Amino acid sequence: QAQLHESGGGLVQAGGSLSLSCAASQLTFEHYAMGWFRQTPGKAREFVAAITWSGEGTMYADSVKGRFTVYRDNAKNTVSLQMSNLKPEDTAVYYCAATRRNIMISRRNEYDFWGQGTQVTVSS
Repeated sequence: QAQLHESGGGLVQAGGSLSLSCAASQLTFEHYAMGWFRQTPGKAREFVAAITWSGEGTMYADSVKGRFTVYRDNAKNTVSLQMSNLKPEDTAVYYCAATRRNIMISRRNEYDFWGQGTQVTVSS
């Protein structure tokens, strides 16, 4: 069974930066497109960013475009989310997800595997 493990969450002040990482195991990582989602209590999990198998294609939610960058290292089986100029509304649990399809997908039901999430809290 594929496993995804996020790390790097924490508390940061508004305007600050944070980098999340997701380590994948038990899957052929380079054959999975990856996504980042986030969720706050009482709300649906929302799309943040996605990246194709090779990393050449990326897609972002409008709310994070220009502030977040997604990239991957297929040699290390990791995908990362660099977040800058963070805002209090970015506070959420962040999840990485994997899909066998080599396209950038924002629909969460298209993903096959999910991590357990990491908390990001941005103070004002």
